[in-house]
Amino acid sequence: MEDSKVQLSSGYAMGPPWLFKGSALYQLHLVKAEIARVFIPKEFKIVEAFGRYTLGGFFLARYDDSPVAKFDELVVIAGTVWNPPTSCAWAARVLVNNEEACRHGRKEFGLPSNVGIFSEQKSAEVRVKSKNMYNCFLNMIGFSRSSWKEHTEVKISEVNDSNIMSLCSISIPYLEPKLHSDDRWMGPKIKMSLPNFSGRTIHNPLLLKYACQLECRMRPVMAAKVSGPTSNYGEDEPDVDCLNNSKLTEDKTLNQCISILLSKPVLALEFNFLKMQVNAPTLVVSHSKNNVAEDSGVFYERI
Repeated sequence: MEDSKVQLSSGYAMGPPWLFKGSALYQLHLVKAEIARVFIPKEFKIVEAFGRYTLGGFFLARYDDSPVAKFDELVVIAGTVWNPPTSCAWAARVLVNNEEACRHGRKEFGLPSNVGIFSEQKSAEVRVKSKNMYNCFLNMIGFSRSSWKEHTEVKISEVNDSNIMSLCSISIPYLEPKLHSDDRWMGPKIKMSLPNFSGRTIHNPLLLKYACQLECRMRPVMAAKVSGPTSNYGEDEPDVDCLNNSKLTEDKTLNQCISILLSKPVLALEFNFLKMQVNAPTLVVSHSKNNVAEDSGVFYERI
């Protein structure tokens, strides 16, 4: 299997690269490999830990500036697949509150994009003290779980035709920094690349690869608490193991997406002053060996 450097056409008014500015929360979870396999093509080998888990989670972003102005995005990450010498993420579902961004993600990137509704409110929170290993690490770098006083509750629903289905509620704790004299508490300036595979959807059956080039200030934060669609279950949160038997929707994959969101978090990173550049995706094709198709101008490399 190989990665063709042919760039696919743009769906936005302006061509690639596309620039997004804003902030985001990137949270990694331990996801059962059997759940991730529902979304990941069989030809890919899943990166597993402890024999049954992979790294999935979610990417929750608010873009203040983009090719389609402001919008919010939730990317549910099914898991991680091998792409020697590194690895790539695979998105199980994408929700955006902008129809043009939804169409672009579907057509050009082969993403499982849908239109969503994002509602946000801030709530007061009682101070809590904890001495586990992760919180001790936060204390060492200038943060303390016992200092956060409030959290932001983001409720996310999916719009399917005329139906609105509750997906989840994400409670993001606010961390009061110990340093107030400057902005160093927001973390160091970093540059990183987040590689991804996509495609194999009804809107784009091709297998694609793309990378998000990020520049931002990054800091570790307390993991956000994710709750399931409680309006469908009453006051209690749904049991993760029972989601597959529920009748939330005719789309059976929605239940697996909720399972991913409700899985155990292992790391949460906050991105501030985010600048994310996304180039047009490249086409992944099958090929027996590395070569250059000089007559067509297509360059192949093994992945």
